[in-house]
Amino acid sequence: MRNSGTVQRASTVQSVDRAVTILELLAQHGTAGVTSLAGELGVHKSTASRLLGALETRGLVEQVEERGHYRLGVGILRLAGATNARLDLVEQARPICRALAAATKDTVNLTVLDDGRAYYIDQVSGAPANTSWNWVGQHIPLHATSNGKILVCELAEPQLTEVLGELRPYTAATVTDRAVLDQHLAQARELGYAVAADELDLGLTAIAAAVRNAHGEIVASVSVSGPSFRMGSSEVGRLAPQVIEAGQAVSTRLGWLPPT
Repeated sequence: MRNSGTVQRASTVQSVDRAVTILELLAQHGTAGVTSLAGELGVHKSTASRLLGALETRGLVEQVEERGHYRLGVGILRLAGATNARLDLVEQARPICRALAAATKDTVNLTVLDDGRAYYIDQVSGAPANTSWNWVGQHIPLHATSNGKILVCELAEPQLTEVLGELRPYTAATVTDRAVLDQHLAQARELGYAVAADELDLGLTAIAAAVRNAHGEIVASVSVSGPSFRMGSSEVGRLAPQVIEAGQAVSTRLGWLPPT
């Protein structure tokens, strides 16, 4: 016998599927009434109306002048704009990330700030043997990674504290003391790059630099990562200028002009 939790999850998935179908139907037809949408979904009119109400609350659909008829809302444009911005960022950064990966023979990642975490949107490997995991599509904590530190290093309070959240330990090297983390962020602002050695995964060290938009705001980070036994302080010092240069090159493609 199915328990109530399983039944509820199945019902939620079904509702999500129906809501997405409504969006697809409106994209296809332009406008449609509750009755016709209910018919195409194979549900009662009240069910279709309830789904449309939820979508309307989020701005994903809106009613037209004809009562009971709907079309896609401006919320769709907001989502599409965010997607296009990320796709454009990847497109602009890809040749520079490839060049950096080829020069360093290490893995290069591109991340953005997403829901209080760093989100990987692209990855290029300089040497396949150096890449054991594809991070694209993964979220990582801000405080325990070089990418995360760069992404938040210029945020002001109280936004910084809100975004960071709990400073959870992942290894013995993870920075969980806020005062120490603030020092790391200050160093990132001063030096133009951040480093995380064994803070998220033992044996992994990464160096990250900022990617800025036309307004000079940090919108992404580019990083080089490799095994900690090879990326000691001298190697970090050698690679950091290359990572900074790559970040600036991507920023220039996005319309950023460095201060003279």
